[in-house]
Amino acid sequence: MCGIVGYTGNKAAVPVLVNGLKRLEYRGYDSAGLAIDTPTGILVEKAKGKVSELTKLLAEHQEDSPIHKSQAGIAHTRWATHGPPTTENAHPHASSRIALVHNGIIENYKSLKGKLEAQGYNFLSQTDTEVLALLVDSHYDGDLFQALSSALKEVEGTFGVACMAKDEPGVLIVARRGSPIVLGVGENETIVASDASAIIKHTRQAIYLDDNDIAKIKGGDIDIRSLDAGVVSREASEIDWSPDAAEKGGYEHYMLKEIFEQPDAIKNTIRGRMDAERGTSMLGGLGLTPREIVDIQRLVIVGCGTSLNAGMVGEFATEDFAGLAAEVEQAAEFRYRNPIINSKDLVLAISQSGETADTLAAVREATEKGALVAGLVNVVGSTIARETGRGVYLHAGPEISVASTKAFTCQVATLLMVALKFARSRRMSVEQGRRFVQEIESLPGLVKQVLAKDKQIAEVAARYVQYERMFFIGRGYLYPVAMEGALKLKEISYIHAEAYHAAELKHGPIALLEDTMPVVALALEGPGKEKTIGNIKECSARNARVLGIITEGDEEAKSEVDDYIEIPACRLHAAVIPATVALQLFSYHVARLRGCPIDQPRNLAKSVTVE
Repeated sequence: MCGIVGYTGNKAAVPVLVNGLKRLEYRGYDSAGLAIDTPTGILVEKAKGKVSELTKLLAEHQEDSPIHKSQAGIAHTRWATHGPPTTENAHPHASSRIALVHNGIIENYKSLKGKLEAQGYNFLSQTDTEVLALLVDSHYDGDLFQALSSALKEVEGTFGVACMAKDEPGVLIVARRGSPIVLGVGENETIVASDASAIIKHTRQAIYLDDNDIAKIKGGDIDIRSLDAGVVSREASEIDWSPDAAEKGGYEHYMLKEIFEQPDAIKNTIRGRMDAERGTSMLGGLGLTPREIVDIQRLVIVGCGTSLNAGMVGEFATEDFAGLAAEVEQAAEFRYRNPIINSKDLVLAISQSGETADTLAAVREATEKGALVAGLVNVVGSTIARETGRGVYLHAGPEISVASTKAFTCQVATLLMVALKFARSRRMSVEQGRRFVQEIESLPGLVKQVLAKDKQIAEVAARYVQYERMFFIGRGYLYPVAMEGALKLKEISYIHAEAYHAAELKHGPIALLEDTMPVVALALEGPGKEKTIGNIKECSARNARVLGIITEGDEEAKSEVDDYIEIPACRLHAAVIPATVALQLFSYHVARLRGCPIDQPRNLAKSVTVE
């Protein structure tokens, strides 16, 4: 979950490293540091807090200082795992000879630490990474590539790592297992990073390392080998988005920008994938013929967090329209509980980054058990995309804010297209399919109508700023919306928000209702609405303020709630997306009015690449 940047080439390294850290700060912002190759050795600077604290330290060096002239270095922004956020625990970790940055977890660090202490090594931090750094030092005899290779063969766990040695100027050694590393290939230069957002300013040519790859880099020379074998070949691919896509573009926060990008993001997701005449979707990346689709007996969707909530919508739509048994599994549970799957199952792994540790492990478990496995990811070249070899890219563009917005709505749009594809290969008529196509194609317009209510939603949000806890309730397709709405609110406003299926309200949660516990009720027109209205009355009877997410013009629903946000009329499977956008705006404005750090909420990071 930490951010790694490295540079070797013909430019000053510090500006490249600092710019990369700023772009990767969504991966962790507890502390930051860098190590720079200078004529007198490796110079390390690090600080507790955000990258801005590190830049203050760097500004203390004179402009003609070796640190500003160096053309090679490594840098890191941390999300704490082992040890609290302190300067001592910040990366890089170094000996007198080498410096190293690391993303991941070294599971056997305690035994390795004991071994190194017996050899006379002293430790200054509480991190597992310092153990790895000193382990590399213990193997170093002038060849950093061999030292890191030998050290990693003793390591149990996950790592994305970059290191440098005092006696090998301009050389970076990088490796990965379970944590992403991408190499940006420029002219006589290479930028190393945890993901492409840190290299796109410099080059669009990217090489994505596979697990157990280790590379020696100097300038534009790249030598990639495998820890398990010899030389390997990794082709460069082109990043398909521009540097401007990762900028705020005049918005106060990335989250708000990404909320307002959703009409275009959804258009990009569905573009070229709808066949209105045949009433179906075209998802060639799945690599499945209609006959093969018919042979699939079950769809199993795995994911975590927001992706898991999107998966619930996919489950409902697949069963409703395709008549195919579907289920959603939390990826970590799927990974560890020895699931019953076989060759007639399609396992669909959902991950915005394509690097989520538990979801990647679920992919590998499903593959081992002989299931068909496909990925639904946003990041081209990500590990899940490469390992599944089939699936659907979202094409939502980079998502920088930690709280996911456009990735969720594009995931839902894609899952609706998957449900349509399966339905047309089974029992859905062409006329029904054409109607479904129209509903999917209407999604960007529905979202635009909700975005036009931004000011009204902000006014509603102002009435809920003072609360410290909140319920969200919904039924059917609107239950995952309640889950996602509660998740967004708790992530960025720190309000204790919980979602419940509306039918579960009387089975315990209602005991908590009082005038300090407002309820957000999803009561759109469709099956289950009258039951939800009944739940709203039960909440009101216990003095709970109720915010209704309702269909435009629904006077009955308006009369039952204290506040409301209206959603354009549409069928419930389509309404998931505009209703979610409304709750994204609601959560955003609550957090803004509470003065919270919206793009970088405490304790969170964008991509969960460690368990």
